[in-house]
Amino acid sequence: MGDVTIILFFAAILIFAGLLFAIIAFTKRDSNQLDVTKYQADWLAIERQLKPDDMASFQLAILNADKLLDRALRQRNIKGQTMGERMKTFQKQWSKPDAVWAAHKMRNRIAHESDVKIDYVTARRALACFKQGLKDVGAI
Repeated sequence: MGDVTIILFFAAILIFAGLLFAIIAFTKRDSNQLDVTKYQADWLAIERQLKPDDMASFQLAILNADKLLDRALRQRNIKGQTMGERMKTFQKQWSKPDAVWAAHKMRNRIAHESDVKIDYVTARRALACFKQGLKDVGAI
C-alpha cells in the first residue's frame, strides 16, 4: 500500500504542476504584445501638440513621434542597438519604408542640426509617416 500511495502522491504533484504551468502560460501577457489603447492615447497627444502657428511644436511633435515608434519597436523586441538598426531589422514589414526612413531622418536633422526649419505641412507629412509606421508595428 505504501508504494501505491507514493506513486499517487507524485502523480498528484505532476498534475498540479501541469495545471499551474498551463494557467501561468495562458494568463501571462505576451512580451511582444503592445498596449494599443496606450499607444493610441500617446499618438493623439502628439497630434494635439502640433499647432499650426507654433513652429517649435512642429519639431517637438516629430521628436515625440519618433520616440513613440522606437518604443514600439523595442517593445516588439525588434533587434538592434539603435533605432536605425531596429528599423533595418523591420525593413521588410514597413508598408512605406521610404516614408518611415524620411521621417526618421527628419527627426535626426532636428536633433543634430541647429538651423533646421520645418513648416506645418512638412510636419504633418512626417507625422503621417510615423503613424503608418506605428500601424505597421501593430501599435495603433
